[in-house]
Amino acid sequence: MEQIMEQMPIVIHSLNIGFIQTLKLFFVTLIGAFPLGLIMSFGSTSRFKPLSWFIKLLIWIIRGTPLMIQLLIIYYFPGLVLHNPIWGGGESGRFLAASVSFILNYSCYFSEIYRGGIQGVPVGQEEAGLVLGMTKTQIFFKIKLLQVIKRIVPPMSNEIITLVKDTSLARIIALQEIIWAGQAFMKGSQGISGAIWPLFFTAVYYLIFNGILTILLGTLEKKLDYFR
Repeated sequence: MEQIMEQMPIVIHSLNIGFIQTLKLFFVTLIGAFPLGLIMSFGSTSRFKPLSWFIKLLIWIIRGTPLMIQLLIIYYFPGLVLHNPIWGGGESGRFLAASVSFILNYSCYFSEIYRGGIQGVPVGQEEAGLVLGMTKTQIFFKIKLLQVIKRIVPPMSNEIITLVKDTSLARIIALQEIIWAGQAFMKGSQGISGAIWPLFFTAVYYLIFNGILTILLGTLEKKLDYFR
């Protein structure tokens, strides 16, 4: 116990650095995947069939394959197969590759949530808007949008919580997120080796962060209850 107390400041400092990387990946993914998912949802429902088929095929491939495999392909394929290491080296290159992988993956899931939310709004409301002389853009932003938000918040909340945990997969390409930092003390890091408790301690970070997100997203759902 005394040894653990002596190691605690070193471990906490290292885990904090790893958790900052986790947070960066989390927020970058959301910033990129929210708008891209909406664009993909419009593409998948487009009347231009080649575009619709392409987007649907892409969504099927991304949703049907593990995120871990996508990370490996996106990070290693350009350098090993095309001999063009576009990501560069170091931590910044791994972070960029991980960001692209996560944004692409989650935008596909978000696009299906968007599509379901948009198509769930009664068609009669759009027809009424057209009768009143509104354009389709005006109908979407003034009539549909808030109703869509209400419908998509619960499934989006689940995906966001899942994203927090999925960020740990980035260690497969040696991105130094929090799980990587905790696992390093088992192999030897900063004079500490054979210590497994830092890896288990990372769960506390996930629980606290997920708890905060759950409260925030739950509050958002309650604020949208006026659509019931």
